[in-house]
Amino acid sequence: MYTFVEDIDREEYEKFVLNAKKSHFMQSSNFGEIRKEKSFTPFYVGMRKDDKLVCAALLLRKKIIGNFYYYYSPRGYTIDFNDQELLEEFSASLKKYAKKNHGLFIRIDPDIKRHTLDIDGNVIDGENNYELIDRLKKLGYKHSGFNKMFENEQPRFTFRLDIDRSLDEVYANFHATTRKILNKKNKYDLELYKGDVSDIEDFYITMQETAKREGIVQAPINYYKSFFEIFNKDNQSDIYVAKVDIKKLKEIYKNNIDDIEKQIEKLDNQKEKNETKNNNKKQELLNQLNKANKDYDEIKDYVDEKIVLSSIITVKYRDMVWTVHGGNNSVLMNLNANYLVYYEIIKDALNEGYKKVDFFGTCGDANPSQDNPIYGIHSFKKRLGGEYTEFIGEFDFITNKPLYYIYKFLIPIYRKLRKMIKK
Repeated sequence: MYTFVEDIDREEYEKFVLNAKKSHFMQSSNFGEIRKEKSFTPFYVGMRKDDKLVCAALLLRKKIIGNFYYYYSPRGYTIDFNDQELLEEFSASLKKYAKKNHGLFIRIDPDIKRHTLDIDGNVIDGENNYELIDRLKKLGYKHSGFNKMFENEQPRFTFRLDIDRSLDEVYANFHATTRKILNKKNKYDLELYKGDVSDIEDFYITMQETAKREGIVQAPINYYKSFFEIFNKDNQSDIYVAKVDIKKLKEIYKNNIDDIEKQIEKLDNQKEKNETKNNNKKQELLNQLNKANKDYDEIKDYVDEKIVLSSIITVKYRDMVWTVHGGNNSVLMNLNANYLVYYEIIKDALNEGYKKVDFFGTCGDANPSQDNPIYGIHSFKKRLGGEYTEFIGEFDFITNKPLYYIYKFLIPIYRKLRKMIKK
């Protein structure tokens, strides 16, 4: 006999989620706390059988209008979705709970693969969850479709890197471009470190730059500060920072220019039998010199200071690390600081015993064109060698049909008006 629990003690809830067969950091009580910053109210509900908690859900409630709300269960319930009886009982109880509390619908977006894809987005042999999609629909969950961009609460596609193996195996699976960059080590002597809350301002610079460059919406700085502090207090979050010392970089560039000029001078002084080979080598060096001078000209007027180039906030939960928030400065992107940061995250995750790294979202076009706003981010994440992963999508469990459809009709109009007002 199942019993619905409306208010699970937060400590009991967190223990259940952490020890579940499958769970996500967005199902955690810490995520419930951080979403208060976005005007959501967290509730922790579940089902007991013989006084034992058998499933649970973080429900984030947000006001729509007047005394009406919607509930969002990020990345779905902590439940065995293959247990049909439990899923049916829990869904029925949730519907009653939402109705009683003036909820129009409950939204879920389970962290469950739709099917297995290759790196080019083709469906291949492996896992699929087509039956689960149909089962949810039969229970009354309205599917939002198989969107390819970022229309939903969370990305429907991501890259997930398996690190349950040696670092050499992980490295060998990187794209050739990634290996080529990493093989150069830290040739520009970038300062790369795990920071603390005092680094949030530098982190935010990279977020602002990325938002301007990619057209991404970002939250206020205080949200990221709270996010890091809430998860970090339980050792569930790190902040990675990469900086360049401009004074030192100028010296590196000058030394490079001097070295190339010396090679050209040496070549000119040699009596090379193979004149063609000599000329080809000289032309190659002249091209290198031209690029080296351009690189130096780009920074020669910079103030001798340290500039943040890349920064990432991660979340570590159960057996996975997510690169949740972060970005790159729009200057000196040729230094490839982002590659060094991500490689550091991967190495730390592997050394700390985690099994996977989730690069937290990409588009549903496996090979986007260069005019796609997400092209740069997608290509970068793809080069890290993770599995291209597609989730089953977003579902609304409707509890008040008339008001739900009025809401769905009016919200797009409201959003258009807000955009027009902002312009």
